[in-house]
Amino acid sequence: MVINKLRLLETTKAKVAKLEQAIRSEMARELASLPRKYGFSSTQAFLKAVRSVAGNSMVKAGKKLAGKRRKRAVITAATKAKVKELVTAGKTGSEIAKAVGISLPSVQNIKKELGLVKARR
Repeated sequence: MVINKLRLLETTKAKVAKLEQAIRSEMARELASLPRKYGFSSTQAFLKAVRSVAGNSMVKAGKKLAGKRRKRAVITAATKAKVKELVTAGKTGSEIAKAVGISLPSVQNIKKELGLVKARR
């Protein structure tokens, strides 16, 4: 019984590997045909056009700007008052952070300072 299932598993794995290879081949053919499909004489001309349309978004897509930190928020009395107003209005911490333009930990610190959080036991 187990031997039959193992054979079936190996056969299925082989089919999956063959299908994955077929997909890779088909995808490569489709990608290679894109420049001609859109009337470009070369792949380089096509890539240049794509880059000009996409701008810097291609460079930034999928990559966080490593090493760049957010500018620290300045917490003023007005900021604290706005946080208090939003807390009493029933907004969540995340909603408050977005509305005021500060981080969620900053919101939590302000709520704690203003006595708007329950004490831990």
